[in-house]
Amino acid sequence: MNLAARFLDHNLTEGRSDASALICGEVHCSYGRLKDLADRTAGALRCLGVVRGDRVLLACADSVEFVATWFGAQRIGAITAEVYTFLDPEAYAYFLRYTEPSVVVVDAQTLGPIRQALSTLTGEHLPTVMTTGVAPELLNAGERPLETLLEQTEPVRDAVDMSAGDVAIWKFTTGSTGSPKACVHPVRSALRSFECYARDVLELNSGDLVLAVPKLFFGYARDLVALFPFAVGATGIVFPERSTPELIFELIERHRPSILVNVPTMMSAMAAHPRAADADLSSLRLCTSAGEALPAELLRRWDHAFGVPVLDGIGSSEAYHIYISNRPGAARPGTVGTPVPGYTARVVDERGQRLPDGEIGTLEVTGPTIALEYRGAPEKSAETFHGDTLRTGDLFSRDGDGYFTHHGRADELLKVGGIFVAPSEIEHRLIGHPDVVDCAVIGHSDGGLVRPWAFVVLREGATTDGAGLREFLRTRLPGYKCPKTFHFIDELPRTANGKLDRRALRERTRP
Repeated sequence: MNLAARFLDHNLTEGRSDASALICGEVHCSYGRLKDLADRTAGALRCLGVVRGDRVLLACADSVEFVATWFGAQRIGAITAEVYTFLDPEAYAYFLRYTEPSVVVVDAQTLGPIRQALSTLTGEHLPTVMTTGVAPELLNAGERPLETLLEQTEPVRDAVDMSAGDVAIWKFTTGSTGSPKACVHPVRSALRSFECYARDVLELNSGDLVLAVPKLFFGYARDLVALFPFAVGATGIVFPERSTPELIFELIERHRPSILVNVPTMMSAMAAHPRAADADLSSLRLCTSAGEALPAELLRRWDHAFGVPVLDGIGSSEAYHIYISNRPGAARPGTVGTPVPGYTARVVDERGQRLPDGEIGTLEVTGPTIALEYRGAPEKSAETFHGDTLRTGDLFSRDGDGYFTHHGRADELLKVGGIFVAPSEIEHRLIGHPDVVDCAVIGHSDGGLVRPWAFVVLREGATTDGAGLREFLRTRLPGYKCPKTFHFIDELPRTANGKLDRRALRERTRP
């Protein structure tokens, strides 16, 4: 049941030693090479004192070494957790205190901020710092370069025996409604998520080549690029740079992936990009979308620009991965689809009673990949997790055909003129304007009254203004839902996982 054995090792016994596991730039890393590197990294971690149940925190850019370190930690029974590589020292200090890792893995990008973070933890648990891609002469005492450790330690060829219920992965929440919390997942979460979603919905096969827009610290991307493909001998593409439309177009045309793992923000940026007209996305058999709701208007714009089928879905760190998704050939725009095989979902009222089709309530999901708890948050855990059932806090409705529609979170509702309004309803209409690339709506209190305010990112060369957008919305929404105030900005604030940071927007409205 060890994840390194289940997802990586079997490829060698099945004759794929020379097949490509990962592509990074011009480097094609074979399954044989990746397993050897993971085995030797496992030895390096063990040399640093990591034992079964210890945490290994990865704070490094996407690379072959990132993936090998993740599998090396899993091989010896350690628990892996990952964080974004563009955080400030204060944020890293939070994650270091929270996870108490035995080892934190850094690169040239994160070494400086991690050093500053560690300097604030004097007297507390201090991990060993293992570096990758950093010249030895730049290291301080106690910092250990992975490259040297690989030469000095014996590889670990045999994976530690794990049971389905043993903890293997911490997946962090986005932090959009508070400090990030670790969702504690046992081995079975990754195994069952592959079977239920990657195999039974995406129909992942050995011929697939997978490219992700989000980075590997985001489990949605890590699983679909560097875990699930290995179960069937497929290939993932990794790259260290930040994702931009230009780079994604370039990587698609260079490597010709069959699956693009995407998010609505990037889909909008790609569809509005000047290169959209001549970009060649013909290699893609499908594109996944998750992280935020995908408005039907944005899907229409994407389809017009590229014609690549999109499988919108919803998942969470609490449920490990995607639990409701559209299906190939049966996608319904504006919905997140139907429950993934192995899961059941229902819309309930505040008493937990199932609501009739068409009514909006809170979503509950039951399935095989629900986390055991939020680490260190027993009250929140008791509120959220009930055995194999998750109370999501998200507002949904279900239609008569079993398709679910996301209406945002209950704590995001605005009460305008005594009537509850979901910001997502306004946003989904606003994104339909041809000049709008991205948008968000929050509530602003004015003399005790709440009014919707809109923050809008326009495409390059757009000439519309607030009056034009207001008139556009008036033909699509009741008057009380139409914002009277529009703020035009270059970019919406987002969390590290790419989700809209409404708290940051609210800060902008304060006097």
